[in-house]
Amino acid sequence: MHNQDTTTNSAVSQGQQAVEQTLTDTVLASFDNCENPRLKEIMRSLVTHLHAFVRDVRLTEEEWNTAIEFLTDVGHITDDKRQEFILLSDVLGVSMQTINVNNATYKDATEATVFGPFFVEDAPEIPIGGDIAGGAPGQPCWVEGTVKDTNGNPVPNARIEVWEADDDGFYDVQYTDGRVSGRAHLYSDENGNYSFWGLTPTPYPIPYDGPVGKMLDATGRSPMRASHLHFMVTAENLRTLVTHIFVDGDELLQSDTVFGVKDSLIKNFEEQPASAPTPDGRDLEDQTWSRVEFDIVLAPENV
Repeated sequence: MHNQDTTTNSAVSQGQQAVEQTLTDTVLASFDNCENPRLKEIMRSLVTHLHAFVRDVRLTEEEWNTAIEFLTDVGHITDDKRQEFILLSDVLGVSMQTINVNNATYKDATEATVFGPFFVEDAPEIPIGGDIAGGAPGQPCWVEGTVKDTNGNPVPNARIEVWEADDDGFYDVQYTDGRVSGRAHLYSDENGNYSFWGLTPTPYPIPYDGPVGKMLDATGRSPMRASHLHFMVTAENLRTLVTHIFVDGDELLQSDTVFGVKDSLIKNFEEQPASAPTPDGRDLEDQTWSRVEFDIVLAPENV
């Protein structure tokens, strides 16, 4: 099957275009015996788009070798604590686009956004009203809300994973002392309510001391992320939600380097004076704090 030539470079002769298209067709035909129809579809589409890209920009061999070296460096710096490939996917908007494709809008279900590279399994469990900070520096923040389905029914016993950077802009896994801070999980109560103490989110840069950071610098882009707090919410027969909430008024909302901001996820983190009583009577020793409400709505599974 001959695929239509998508190149538009008029400087390339018809004879040269035919040579290039013949190669693309030959590579596509090499997947004809693939027995997995989904894998066949993905591989053929991948080849089609990759070849079209090479032909569109007239990629040089030197540029291709640079790309190979870049991907090799991404692999070398990736380990069990740092996932540079996720970082690369994030800054190219691929992570966010994949999320858009796989989390179709449904009624008033809470929108999803990027997972990020800093989630850790088996975070400690806290009770409702507990503290996820674990001694991390930052302004205390009271977070509360409900978990419901799209019919308005409370969702009891939903597992709520939360994680965030500290006031210095680092997640616990970025330190080398094995600390666990700024992360935990809890469960909604019988009425779908939840609450916990965290930290008021602050902006921070993604790790930019590696190849992805060099790419951002070379292309004139900032590594900064808008202030946010991560959530992952799971409940039986409902679609798993991976999302953040963002701080209203943050100047980075329009330039988040991983394109994760959605208007519905921007929330008012209301500053509280040191003299304001806390919801649970916690003594903050004359420290200012903030509070935010985030009501979570989960879509049905498989929609």
